[in-house]
Amino acid sequence: MSGSRRISKAFQGALCLPLDHHSRYILMSDCHRGTGNANDNFLKNEFLYLAALRHYFQNGFTYLELGDGDELWENRSLRRIREIHPQSFDLMEQYRSENRMYAIYGNHDIIRRKEPSFYSGIVLRDTEQKKDIYLTHGHQSDLLNSTFWPLSRFLVRYFWKPLEGLGIPDPTSAAKNNTKKEKSERLLAGWAREHGCLLVTGHTHHPMIGTKDSSYCNTGSCIHPSGITGIEIEHRCMALVKWSVGTAKDMSLYVRREVLGDTVCIDEYTDT
Repeated sequence: MSGSRRISKAFQGALCLPLDHHSRYILMSDCHRGTGNANDNFLKNEFLYLAALRHYFQNGFTYLELGDGDELWENRSLRRIREIHPQSFDLMEQYRSENRMYAIYGNHDIIRRKEPSFYSGIVLRDTEQKKDIYLTHGHQSDLLNSTFWPLSRFLVRYFWKPLEGLGIPDPTSAAKNNTKKEKSERLLAGWAREHGCLLVTGHTHHPMIGTKDSSYCNTGSCIHPSGITGIEIEHRCMALVKWSVGTAKDMSLYVRREVLGDTVCIDEYTDT
């Protein structure tokens, strides 16, 4: 099966959510919540994640997590991940209790695909101009991380995880290998263009909002050393945002939110 067909398959029976001028969504992906050891890349940014999600909860946003929320390739136990990150899971439960959180599974948490609260794809159905937004993780663009994911998990768990502790990156990862990253993004962008729709993924950890001429976007990740990124959808417009640590004039530290690039209204995408 080709990469394009694998992406299309992710939207068979996809969950549909409404999109109109009053909708507020925050899209994040690739948290890779771990077990608190040296390989837990989420740990250093968890306070930024909590600050961001509290902000969005208080302002009426629905949280959409686009895969790889939990690092279940390097780790076997979701219970242990929950024990290490209780505040994050408690906050997500608050969202779920108000039907304001939906999750897509990625390759690193693919074992959760049979849980009723996880989806391979989500479609935001535009009730005004019929410009729907398609959401999936994006690992479908990579044969090794989709069809042959058990092999990839084995290599990550028993080979690349120990080497990562020595500072050696995994060359099979689309997030760490620029050649694989560019190949995946070309395929994902081509799928969006071919199907005439807006496509938002994670997987490559490369944040981008697209342009008026390109309808492919990426949320980035929650594990970058300089902060976490996500995509806000509000008033039928999309903005790529970054949450990071700032320094005030009195030398105190604070959590800051900044918009990266231009905010693009959905109607302005010419490929849809």
